Amino acid sequence: MTDFNCYLQANRIIHTKKKETYMSLAITHSEFKFPGQKKVYHGKVRDVYFVDDLLVMVVSDRISAFDVVLPKGIPYKGQVLNQIANKFLDATRDIVPNWKLVSPDANVTIGYQCEPFAVEMIIRGYLTGSSWRSYKNGSRSICGVSIPDGMKEHQAFPEPILTPTTKAVEGHDEDISREEIISQGIVSEEDYILMEKYTRELFQRGSEIADNMGLILVDTKYEFGKKDGQIYLIDEIHTPDSSRYFYKEGYQERFEKGENQKQLSKEFVREWLMDNGFQGKDGQQVPEMTPAIVESISERYIELFERITGEVFTKSDTAQIPERIEQNILSFLKNR
Repeated sequence: MTDFNCYLQANRIIHTKKKETYMSLAITHSEFKFPGQKKVYHGKVRDVYFVDDLLVMVVSDRISAFDVVLPKGIPYKGQVLNQIANKFLDATRDIVPNWKLVSPDANVTIGYQCEPFAVEMIIRGYLTGSSWRSYKNGSRSICGVSIPDGMKEHQAFPEPILTPTTKAVEGHDEDISREEIISQGIVSEEDYILMEKYTRELFQRGSEIADNMGLILVDTKYEFGKKDGQIYLIDEIHTPDSSRYFYKEGYQERFEKGENQKQLSKEFVREWLMDNGFQGKDGQQVPEMTPAIVESISERYIELFERITGEVFTKSDTAQIPERIEQNILSFLKNR
């Protein structure tokens, strides 16, 4: 039984009318029209509005896994992601400038428009998740990085490895090597070297913060862009959607016994999907997301927030979420 199924059983969640109400608290789509708006981009989770020279990012409650947006929204998930990202953007400004200017709403960040690089910088400290699944199937190389024989699941690499991917507008991101990125001109060698440096320093900072919270930052991804010739950190950072955390306490004992690690990440959603026969492959159907499942995922995201940040999560007003978000954005735009 996976960690998430144990969680469901332990909480004895049942289907009730209350759960249907709970599901209705999620925001799964926005279609605002702001003064000065040039265009809008609807991503898997975020709705990005280009307003004059600003980027207005609305973090919805949509949830994706295996590059598929699931059919139900998760209440408070967007707030969790937005507020964690804001915390870590503020905590890493001394390493690399980032795009954030202000967060006028629990689900919104407003910042600079940057020209994004077409790669995601993924850094892994441990052999786990998709890297372990590939390794278990015989692969000994990820994105051109050699992995030695004899490693075990959840084992730490001698030093973190960088395994970049392409950034797909639609469909699946694809693994790509450092050499391919540079030779194909996707990113210049000069910029890529700097992105590698920032990635390692950000991961080190995130690992130190996690360690203070009794956690291990296992792997994560960073996205970068350029503004006025300078590289900026963009998008989210160190959230459970973009990162994986292990609990530090008991890690070594569980590893030595070959047991699953207790972790904080979106992996529990992927495991639930896999347990129910879905991995995003052609012909597979997303399992039913019952009210019980939706509420449980929401509760797990709130738990993630509190454990990662050390702060008590304060639920935002969800009575009229689109109206609240729109008014808070308009208020900022009017008074900036």
